[in-house]
Amino acid sequence: MSTVSNVLNNPQLVASATRGRVRDAMERVGYVRNGAARRLRGAPSPVVGCVLLDAANAYFATVARGIEDRLAEDGCLLVQCSTDMRGEREARYLRLLEEQGVRGVIISPVAAPLPELVRLGQRGTPVVLLDHPCDGAELCAVTVDDAAGGALAARHLLAAGQREVAFVRCGPPLRSLAERLAGVRAAFADAGLDPDARVTEIAVRATTAAGVAEEAIPRILALSPRPDAVICGNDAAALGVYRGLREHGVAVPDDIGVVGYDDVDFAAELSPALTTVRQPAYDVGRAAADLLLRSPGAGHRHEQVTFAPALIERGSTRRGARG
Repeated sequence: MSTVSNVLNNPQLVASATRGRVRDAMERVGYVRNGAARRLRGAPSPVVGCVLLDAANAYFATVARGIEDRLAEDGCLLVQCSTDMRGEREARYLRLLEEQGVRGVIISPVAAPLPELVRLGQRGTPVVLLDHPCDGAELCAVTVDDAAGGALAARHLLAAGQREVAFVRCGPPLRSLAERLAGVRAAFADAGLDPDARVTEIAVRATTAAGVAEEAIPRILALSPRPDAVICGNDAAALGVYRGLREHGVAVPDDIGVVGYDDVDFAAELSPALTTVRQPAYDVGRAAADLLLRSPGAGHRHEQVTFAPALIERGSTRRGARG
């Protein structure tokens, strides 16, 4: 019985071959674990909550798959919530997940203060931050170096002689987007160029491609001097920039270059294929789930895992110096 119990409650302690035999036997006899009885015995819930900014965004969909795959290896189930970048929805989901006694929460926060998330952990619901540093708080976190990613995009354009850049940010003012813009500005300063004069932020409320095209492109084309490149806060914004530039008869990259951020699946399928900054989304998700699964127990030490981004050069930007 102890082996069966470990397969159900501590699968990492049982050899994979043994786990397989036990699970096959359980399936043959139609065994279903009684979750209510398990909770009464004080066993941890197998359910993990994941609160994302936008579950429909291709980047977060890949992150969620990484989380789910890692949780499945330990017999856990993922419950996914999308805040649509609205603070009131985030607060409601956190309250509901805590009430349901989930094993823990992985969250990409839009409004929840870190001290509040720390208190959630202290009440018995461990929290792992996603795409947000812990900033010294007693929390685990998985991030990608957003400032480095912004700098990669900017240096790529500068190497091609492009000196006037618009940075398109859509949706609410998220920390990750601010860090990417800071990286762009730092790269211009390092090149001896005044970022205040050369880098223009275009902040729009829209989060859809059609909305970005409608809101951002007229403002970009009205700038003087007109930007010779646009860096987008994510690939979804880049899709809107493509659409808007095409509607105004502006060619990519001959008239204006475009750089995205994330390297989601559709980036390589655009015409021209999108130059973008790649985030290892699947690995980010797996790392977040791994931190959560390791978090219970005395002596746990909070840690932050930071991944490095990479520039993926494709056809939406020029190569070489301008004439």
